[in-house]
Amino acid sequence: MTTFSVDSGCALVTGASRGLGRALALALAQSGWAVAVNYAHDEAGAAQTVEGITAAGGTARAYRFDVTDVEAVERGVEEIRASLGPVAVLVNNATGPQPFVRLEDQTWEDHLGQLRFFVQAPLLLLQAALPDFRRIGGGRVVNIGSEVVHLGNAEFGHYVAAKAALVGLSRSWANELGPDGITVNVVEPGWIPVERHADVDAAAREAYAATVPLQRMGQPEELAAMVAFLASPTAAFVTGQSVAVNGGKTLG
Repeated sequence: MTTFSVDSGCALVTGASRGLGRALALALAQSGWAVAVNYAHDEAGAAQTVEGITAAGGTARAYRFDVTDVEAVERGVEEIRASLGPVAVLVNNATGPQPFVRLEDQTWEDHLGQLRFFVQAPLLLLQAALPDFRRIGGGRVVNIGSEVVHLGNAEFGHYVAAKAALVGLSRSWANELGPDGITVNVVEPGWIPVERHADVDAAAREAYAATVPLQRMGQPEELAAMVAFLASPTAAFVTGQSVAVNGGKTLG
C-alpha cells in the first residue's frame, strides 16, 4: 500500500468551468494536485480554468462529459486516468438549475432532476474512481452540500431533499470505505455569490448577509480552502463529516 499524497494521482472537480467549481480547482492546484477540470457545456470557461492553473505553474486538463450519464462518466474517468493518472481526489460539485417551485406545483420530475446531480452523479463518479482509490491505497471524496438541508427553505423541497440525501450517502460511504483509507466528507456552503447570481439585486444580498453572524457573504476562495484541506493528506482522520462554510448561519 502506498502513502496517500499529491503524487498519488489527480484531483477531479466536476462542474469546474466557472463559479465555485473554478475556485475549487484553482485551490487544489495550488495545493499541488494535477486537476481534471470537468465541464458539460462551457468549453471556453473550462479552458479559462485550465489556463488559470497552468499560468500559476500547475497542471490541469479539461474533460467534457455528463456526470449523470453512466457511460459518459466511465469514458471520462478512463480518459483522465490515461492522461493525468489515477483519480485520488473526487470533488462532486456539478449542479443544474435550482428553481423555486411551490409545493402544490412540484412534480416527481422536479425531484428527480435534483437527485440526478446530487445522488446519481456522485454514485457514478465514485464507482468509476474507486478502483484508483484502492490501487493507490487511499482517496478523498468531497461532496458539495448546502446549508439548505438545515434551513429547509420554502418552495425548495426538491433541492433540499436531494442535498439531504447526499449527506446520508456520504455517511454511509465513509463507514464502508474507511477501512480502505478513503475519506468522504460534505462541505455545506451558504449563499456564496458567483456569476450565476449576477442578476440578484443588492437588497437581496444585504438581507441574506444580515442573517449571517459574520454579517457578510462568503467568498468562493473560503469554500475552496476547506475543500482543499479535506482533500489533503493532513485530513486523513476526518471522515463522515458535514462542515458548514457559511459564516455561522447554521449553528450547532
